[in-house]
Order: sequence, then structure tokens, then C-alpha cells
Amino acid sequence: MKKKRAAKLSGVAIAVSTMCASTAVHAQSSVTLYGIVDAGITYVSNAGGSHQFKFDDGISYGNRIGFKGVEDLGGGLQALFVLESGFHLGNGQLAFGGAEFGRQAYVGLKNDWGTVSLGNQLDMTEEFVYLYNISAWASGYAIHQGDFDRMNGDRLPNSIKFLSNEFAGISFGGMYSFGNVAGDFHEKSAWSVGAHYEHNAFNMGAAYTQLNDPYGIYAFDPYAMLGVHTFLGQPTVSVDPATGAVTSLYSTSSFPVDRQGAFAIGAAYTIGKLMLSGDFTYTTIKGLGETSHMQVYEGGASYNFTPSLLLYGGYQHTRFEGNHWNQGSLGLHYLLSKRTDVYISGDYLRASNGVDAVIGYSFTPSSSNTQADVRVGMRHSF
Repeated sequence: MKKKRAAKLSGVAIAVSTMCASTAVHAQSSVTLYGIVDAGITYVSNAGGSHQFKFDDGISYGNRIGFKGVEDLGGGLQALFVLESGFHLGNGQLAFGGAEFGRQAYVGLKNDWGTVSLGNQLDMTEEFVYLYNISAWASGYAIHQGDFDRMNGDRLPNSIKFLSNEFAGISFGGMYSFGNVAGDFHEKSAWSVGAHYEHNAFNMGAAYTQLNDPYGIYAFDPYAMLGVHTFLGQPTVSVDPATGAVTSLYSTSSFPVDRQGAFAIGAAYTIGKLMLSGDFTYTTIKGLGETSHMQVYEGGASYNFTPSLLLYGGYQHTRFEGNHWNQGSLGLHYLLSKRTDVYISGDYLRASNGVDAVIGYSFTPSSSNTQADVRVGMRHSF
């Protein structure tokens, strides 16, 4: 899997050092160490034509270790930083293309209005909408098809970002990611805007994120991402006529996409122990003179049987280039403590005929238009 879903619950952090600086304003500093580790065993019904049992990690919660710090500068102004590394628990290797602080790395200033920060940072789709992807609360594999709409909790590198504080239940923000290409301000750049509203039991969010010439971990391998044999009018695979073996044409060199623009909106309402959630996303992909659009409709709910036992369920319907995908997801989580839980989850995906189903850009595409998985795992935060 090239990308894992970002964690939906913050790790319970512990302060590892608190320093008092002797300055005119008696500024105080603190640095906090935190992290999450998640691992388990997954069964896949059809991965390239065969069933599969595999060790997998960072699924329901993205593995990370991080440091965050704050310094009081006086007059309501604070300096802050975050350095957060993602990794694979199974082999100890770094995630996010091997970047040491690929999950987050930024420095900034905060006052009563909000925070201005610079670095590798979460986009506004993540800040305001991605939590409405209720299926992925059930199963970390159940991101939207190919993560075209960036509902997986994604980042923008080389960015400057403003994120407001909350005012009367409303928060908002915007950011710009520099492409850093000499002679071309537009190439490899990106931008993102969004807002969120919360009042009593109701909350909603909306965001738009645009990438120009997506690259790196956000580059396109259409077959691995969607299981489609054509994309923007071009073939995406070669098929061995003797064996029927399918080989992606863009597994090593990405498909040339000029622009990816993703709009997302979601809402949730809580009634006692029941939370209802839904979202809609509309993504435009442009490349090779062609334009295609993906629509995702999702709804679901969570129910707290007890403070320690939670059930999540979601359904997704996706349409793209004449094809459609229908996916159902369930997950049962049991909290052994505030920091440790165990869970069992499952997904079932059925795609259009001619599409090789692949759940959440996570497995080898199926040899048919269906794929299912069952996972047992545990998570610990610190």
C-alpha cells in the first residue's frame, strides 16, 4: 500500500521536557513526544487471482512518532513546531517515500486569530472534511477509490498555511504549496482552502484542494489505484495473451496528470450513542488533453454500546469514466484502556464488469470485479 490512512484519534502525549527561559517576558517552552503503533493480520479474498494472508500495519491508525513544541513569546503570541515521522512497524522502514518527517514538519506562529506555519503540512481537506469518511473509521482500508479526492488525510509540501481559531463555531483556513521549479511558478504547485462549522450535536466541513502536475507519493498509477484498464482514454495495463497476467504500465513511471482538483463536503449529527455521518466529493482529473470526473457518495454511522465498545459502518458509491464501485465496511473496536484498543474490521467491494476491484489502493487488484478483506489488529498510543 502506497499510502495509509492518517490516524483518526490523537495519541495521548507525554511531556518529555519543560524548560523555563529567563527573559524579559519570562517565556516558557515545552516539547512533547507522542506516537501511535498499529499492527495486525489481514485476509484478502483475491489479490491478483489468489487469496492472501498478510501482516499489515498502520492501517486503522497511521504509525508515527512525533515531537511538538511551543514557546510563549508574550503578548498572546506563541512559536510552535511539529516534526512527525511515519513508519512501517513490520520492518521498521520509513513511510511517505522514505522521508524522515514525511507525516508533518513545520514551524509557525500562533495568536488569538490563528496559526501561520511553514513546511510539510496537512491540507484543508484533512483539516475540515476527511473525518466524515465514516467507512475508514470502520476499516482503515476503506478510503475513497484511489484517494483521488484526498480524503485519506494528505499533505502539501513546501507550503505556507493559515488556520484560524474557532469563532462562534466557525473555523477556516487556506494554504499554498510552492512547486520550487525554476522559471515556472505553476508547475508542481498546489493550494487548498476550507472551513468548518460546529454547533451542539451538528458539525459540517467543506474544502477544495488542487494539485498541479501531481508527483512523488501523489503521482498516478491508475491500475493500482482503481483497477481500471483505461484512464483518460489511454491503456493502463498490458495483458499477457498466454497467461492472462496483468501488468501495470505506470508502476514505475507515473501517468501524466496535469491537474487534480478535489471538492469535498461532509456533515455529522450525534443522537445519544449514535452518530450519523455522510459526505460527497467531486474530483476533476486533467491530462493528455482529456478531462474526467469522479463522484463519491458516502453515508454511515457509529454506535457506542458502552464507552469501551464501538461499532462503525459505512457505504460508498463511486462513479468514474462510465464505471461504478459499491463498497460496504464494518468495524468493531474495543478499548482496553484510553491508549490501547483491539479491533476487527471488514470490507466488501464490487466494481463494474471489466474493472479489477481493489480496496482503498491497499492490495494487488483482484482478478475479478470483487474483492473483500477481514482484519484483526490492535493499536497503542503514547
